[in-house]
Amino acid sequence: MTLLEYYAERYTHSSRQDWLDRIQSGAISIDKIRVSDPEMPLQVGQVLAYHRPPWIEPEVSFEIRSLYEDQHLLILHKPSGLPVLPGAGFLENTLWGWLRREYAVPPVAVHRLGRGTSGVIVLAKTAAARSGLSKALRDRAIEKRYRALATGIPQVDDPFTITHRIGKVTYPRLGELYVATEQGKSATSHCVVLERDRIPGCTLLEVTIPTGRPHQIRIHLAAAGFPLWGDPLYGMGGVAIDQNSVPGDCGYLLHAYEVCLTHPIENETLMIRSDPPTLLCPSYNQS
Repeated sequence: MTLLEYYAERYTHSSRQDWLDRIQSGAISIDKIRVSDPEMPLQVGQVLAYHRPPWIEPEVSFEIRSLYEDQHLLILHKPSGLPVLPGAGFLENTLWGWLRREYAVPPVAVHRLGRGTSGVIVLAKTAAARSGLSKALRDRAIEKRYRALATGIPQVDDPFTITHRIGKVTYPRLGELYVATEQGKSATSHCVVLERDRIPGCTLLEVTIPTGRPHQIRIHLAAAGFPLWGDPLYGMGGVAIDQNSVPGDCGYLLHAYEVCLTHPIENETLMIRSDPPTLLCPSYNQS
């Protein structure tokens, strides 16, 4: 197989002509040596690399604050708009990229927050801490409390619980998308109304999630008839309302307000909070 055949047949996100142009421009190396002959025959064991040119990443906020840190744990405030991990056009403009720049051995996030979600995120600085926190997540021993601004005014008992199942369905932009579906996995969200008409027609909620399905709060509130205010993706029923949107699109107001956990090494209880933005604070708490 030639070099061009290899790339054109295996990486079909780009056309054959695209790969030809890249090879001829010297963007491909074999065993760390740049080559430009598309008809070069390949041999078993060679290491190929495509040296992709850099791209301009979208601007993000790096207003990251440390809420707690010791030799085992790092707990941060993540701003809205900052992705946790690389993907969808983001590489260095991520929390992962910031950690690589700030720490010789970057701490590892033990859970995720959506790009548009702000607030508390927990990271492990040691293998022992990571193992302990991962087990605590599996055992549902870490309590995560969120503030959310939802459209509509719930006329249900307060507090109320949402238990729609969450799973993947086919989605044109991504291949698959998490939504509310009876074929999904069980999920539970406990909701408390903090203020009705926080802004006209919207309700401020506190949401606790013992389970941690992807985009759970966004999907659950939408499935219950109260989509997040400004959410460009999830609408009534907990399904996509715009086939051109993706989960990383921002605009909604969701904040990880508080995390309560047992320190995986010291065995002490930690309750860490991150002050929410103004619209996610009840008006009777405002000065």
